[in-house]
Amino acid sequence: MSNIATGRPGRFAILANPTRFLELSGKVQPWVYGAAIAFVLAGLGLGFLAPEDYQQGATVRIMFIHVPFAWLCMMIWTVMAVSALGTLVWRHPLADVSIKAAAPIGAVFTVLALLTGSIWGRPMWGTWWVWDARLTSVFVLFIMYLGLIALTRALDEPGKAARPAAILVLVGWVNIPIIKFSVDWWNTLHQPASVIRADGPSMPPEFLTPLLLSAAGFTLLFFALHLTAIRTEILRRRVEALSKLAARKAERSDAGVAS
Repeated sequence: MSNIATGRPGRFAILANPTRFLELSGKVQPWVYGAAIAFVLAGLGLGFLAPEDYQQGATVRIMFIHVPFAWLCMMIWTVMAVSALGTLVWRHPLADVSIKAAAPIGAVFTVLALLTGSIWGRPMWGTWWVWDARLTSVFVLFIMYLGLIALTRALDEPGKAARPAAILVLVGWVNIPIIKFSVDWWNTLHQPASVIRADGPSMPPEFLTPLLLSAAGFTLLFFALHLTAIRTEILRRRVEALSKLAARKAERSDAGVAS
C-alpha cells in the first residue's frame, strides 16, 4: 500500500508525510483563503476607482483580472514542473498528487485568461480572436492542460500515471517562455511587458498598485485551491485503498468459507 494510503513517512522529511501535510495544510488553508479574498477585494476595488485610460477608456479595467489570469496560467504549469521534478528525481510522495490537483485549476485560469482577453480585445482590435503568437501559444497551453487532465485520470492506479504525467509537464514547460517572450520575438497585437522590465515598470501607480494587489490575491487563491485539491486527492486515495483492502479481505473470507 502506498504512503498516500497509509500515511507513513517515506524516505523524505516528516513533512512529506501525507498525514502531517493534512494536519499542517488544515491549519494554514483558512488563512490563505482569507488573505486571498482581502487582496482580491483591495485590488479590484482600487481598480474600479482607477481613472479611465486616454486610449482604452473604461475597458482598461479588465486588465485587473485578465493579467492575473494570464500570469497564473503560466505560473501553475511552472508549479507543476517543479512537482514533476519531485516525481522523477526526488520521488516525493505528494508530487504526483500536486500535479493532478493543479491541472484542473490551471485549465480554468487559462480559459478565463482567454475569455477576458477576447472581451478586452474586441473593442481594441475590432475582433474577438486573432491567431497571433501569444494567443496561439496560450491556446496550446490550454490544450496541454486538457491532455494532462485526461492522462492523470486515464488509469485506475494513480502511480501508473505519475511518471508519464511528469514527463508531459516537463516537456510542455517549453511553451511557457514562448508565451512570455512571444511579444518580443514576433510581431503580435499584444503590447510589450509593462510590469516586469529591466528598467522597472512603465505603468502609472494608479494602475500598477491595484494590478499587483489583484495578482497577489489571485495567486494566493490558487495556492488555497491547490491545498484543498491536494487534501481531497489524498483522502480520495486513502478511501480507495481502504476499499480495495476491505474487498480483498472479503474475498479471502469468502474463499475460506467455501473451502
